[in-house]
Amino acid sequence: MKSPLAGIALLIAAALVLLVGALSFFTVDPTQQALVLRFGQPVRDLIDAPGLYAKWPFIDTVVYIDKRILALDNERQEVLVADNQRLEVDAFVRYRIADPLLFYQSVFNVQGAGAQLGGMLNSALRRTLSEASISDIVRTHRDELMAAIRDQVKDGAKRFGLEVVDVRIKRADLPEENSEAVFRRMQTERQQRAASYRAQGSQQSQQIKAEADRNVTVTLATAQQEAEKIRGEGDGERNRIFAEAYGADPEFFAFYRSMQAYDAGFKGDNRAILSPKSDFFRYFSTANPGAAPPIGETPAAAAK
Repeated sequence: MKSPLAGIALLIAAALVLLVGALSFFTVDPTQQALVLRFGQPVRDLIDAPGLYAKWPFIDTVVYIDKRILALDNERQEVLVADNQRLEVDAFVRYRIADPLLFYQSVFNVQGAGAQLGGMLNSALRRTLSEASISDIVRTHRDELMAAIRDQVKDGAKRFGLEVVDVRIKRADLPEENSEAVFRRMQTERQQRAASYRAQGSQQSQQIKAEADRNVTVTLATAQQEAEKIRGEGDGERNRIFAEAYGADPEFFAFYRSMQAYDAGFKGDNRAILSPKSDFFRYFSTANPGAAPPIGETPAAAAK
């Protein structure tokens, strides 16, 4: 019969074997690279291919290092730019670990790298933007300033085994109190410009209206002149026709003029007191009264 101590010893031995086996192997992911260190010193080349690898248990230490592009978002800081104006700047850095051993020995991990890059970025921002105006930073020379900042950070990051890929300013704003003053000044300028535009528009409107009124007056005068001319020509033609009609048949002309007089006299609410024997009613007395007597001669004398 086996002793209980022998079973316990067997279990302990099995556990030790499993532990040693687990500590003797390690895996590397596709996004990682690994350093195998023994007492802080590398004992083999950098492992950058994914797979299963072996090491000495309890002696070798594996340090995993990310080989992807990493990002550092810098905190907003206040920078004094040209003309002694303050500007709040947000920037970020994109970098990768180019020398894993130097990276591990200098900054140890990503947090240490972020601290070093953040300090270098702040210094580069202050040094570069201090000689630029707000217009240069925001619009005119933005790319050139970004390139200068990137080069400064890139040179400083090499001693930590880092390769800077890009540096960008996300946002550049005036401080809140300055923003309000600038906004009020811009608002005043826009109001002045709007008032100037309105004044110019009102002036142009008055000029257009005056020109239109002048054109209307000229057009009406021209039309009135033309109408009077046409009316005069029509009256002359009418008189000519009347004269020809009178010369051709004086009796018919007299009859026609009398009918016109009757039409004009009896139209509307007109009232007149005349003798029935008046020459005005001679066509009421007979259908053919004959030619009208000469001026100053009575109808009776004309009949003799």
